[in-house]
Amino acid sequence: MSKDPGLLHSKGIFSCTLLLLVLTAYVAKAAESAWSTPRTEHGQPDLQGIWYFGTSTPFERPADLGEKRAYTEAEALQVEHAMREANWSLEAPLDPDRGAPEAGATILFQADFNFAAKRNSLTRVNGEYRTSVIIDPPDGRVPLQAGFISYTSQRRTLMGVSSYDGPESADGRCLGGLAVGSLYPTPWNANLQIVQTEDYVMIMTEMIHDARIVRLNGSHRDNGLDYWSGDSVGHWEGDTLVVRTINFRLEQSIGFMGLPLSEEFELTEWFTPVNENEILYSFTIVDPQAYTRPFTTERTIQRRKAGEHIYEYACHEGNYSMIGLLTGARRAEIDAREELR
Repeated sequence: MSKDPGLLHSKGIFSCTLLLLVLTAYVAKAAESAWSTPRTEHGQPDLQGIWYFGTSTPFERPADLGEKRAYTEAEALQVEHAMREANWSLEAPLDPDRGAPEAGATILFQADFNFAAKRNSLTRVNGEYRTSVIIDPPDGRVPLQAGFISYTSQRRTLMGVSSYDGPESADGRCLGGLAVGSLYPTPWNANLQIVQTEDYVMIMTEMIHDARIVRLNGSHRDNGLDYWSGDSVGHWEGDTLVVRTINFRLEQSIGFMGLPLSEEFELTEWFTPVNENEILYSFTIVDPQAYTRPFTTERTIQRRKAGEHIYEYACHEGNYSMIGLLTGARRAEIDAREELR
């Protein structure tokens, strides 16, 4: 029986690709062993630059993978191939003869999602193609506390405050977001800039233009105030920057990517340079009200190429639709009251 030449060709390409990945990993590992962390003029590890923290690896592990922490090389290639095929489908031409949306249907900015939310590479940490950013608990899932009601949910369900009751609460204003912008590998604008002095580290994310000022070798403020993005204090442990952040504002609960928090929310982050172009980034969240146990994530952050920049994140400025958003919400309320009559 003759063999299909097309099938043999595909298998040959797959085998060569797998061998190339193994050789590349070996060369990269050898280069890392000869590399030493650069220092600032103050003798501290130099983390400065513009970095990319996005990934195609899901934050939570798909439930059907159980405690499978990493893919094999062959599995990773298959997953990334499926991602590329999904990206291609997003670029496929639309049917010009398609019908209009149904009356009353919600119109979203799907074209923006199709353009921005395309990735095709998994996070690789210590040679492993991770199945999720969360590594502990072993199932890679957020250990939510049953029955916990976040501040945002309380406002909506107990106080009856909707997202469009006023301009300060309107979702269209891009107010708030995650407690710390770089926690979650956002679908777009997943860039951050690190700037250091002897006593401070500034971490600014492009997404919503959040900037944190981390005080080094200090103590947390004891003034009874809470802060947007919390109160961050850091120190060096060898080449690793360790940052502990507390005293977050409760308004950031259930932010952009849906991580709830209470007044007990505590975040500890570790930034460890592993080579010239990568930082191993890990964090642990502790909040006994919102979660049944602490949970930990781990992923790599890649340096952007020379000449690539952080850009202004202008989400709401010049947003003339605010009047329409609020007017539409008032109209919906009037219609709902009339239906009850």
